[in-house]
Amino acid sequence: MTSHAHPAPTHANDHTHTHTHDQVDHSEILDLDATVLAEHLASVTAWLPVTAPPRHIVDLGCGTGAGTFALLARFPEARVTAVDSSAAHLRRLQEKACVERVDDRVRTVQADLDAAWPDLGRPDLVWASASLHHMADPRRALRETHGALAPGGLLAVVELAGYPRFLPATAPEDRPGLEDRLHAASERRHEGLVPHRGADWGPMLDAAGFGVEAERTITVEIAAADSEAVGHYALRSMQRLRDSASDGLAPEDLDALGRLLDTTAAHGLPHRPDLALRTERTVWAARRA
Repeated sequence: MTSHAHPAPTHANDHTHTHTHDQVDHSEILDLDATVLAEHLASVTAWLPVTAPPRHIVDLGCGTGAGTFALLARFPEARVTAVDSSAAHLRRLQEKACVERVDDRVRTVQADLDAAWPDLGRPDLVWASASLHHMADPRRALRETHGALAPGGLLAVVELAGYPRFLPATAPEDRPGLEDRLHAASERRHEGLVPHRGADWGPMLDAAGFGVEAERTITVEIAAADSEAVGHYALRSMQRLRDSASDGLAPEDLDALGRLLDTTAAHGLPHRPDLALRTERTVWAARRA
């Protein structure tokens, strides 16, 4: 749940050094995901079957730090090494750490995890939220993680069932099912690029030498009326989906999507009474013997 709660197509480990408009937009979406799902993220960190409070945690594919800050709150004696390929995400995470006055407990590492594996020390806990599926060879990443973990250490893997949804199937009134078609167009465009998104990580964890101790699926539904951030999150997420998949939509769908994204329109996303965040995430907790 993260970071890398990636609500729109992106590659968490694309090796990037510039602070582009796209990165700014994605940083905002990651921050919104962390805000809206803060309570659920806290419940996951509380659920982790740690045998002793970890002292060193690694957040693989940390994004702007949703997992990092949740883990710092859950384990107040721990320090976190936050790893990501995006310099922009790491800058944002460091800024937030300074604001929260926990910068002395956070170390950032910019690394392409599909290339040479960085020296991460000997962590007691590794957190990988919506990041493994972006790697070209996640099996290698799991083996590297197994080798880095301290004996008896824990790996927590969080996987998304798919991109978050925000509208009922009957919406919008003039083009029912638009959101389903938007997601389908995005998936067609990105087919093959992220083949492990939504994967069952249990067998791969076993193959890498881990023992899976627990698995949990969390179904989330948060109405816009219960969180002011839901409307903004929906707007930014669907804008990003439109930008990535517009060439796969019919003109009538593009017109309807434009009306949804018009914040001044009465039926624009932020003003809809039927707007709600719906998402599902599965967590695996796996131990190194």
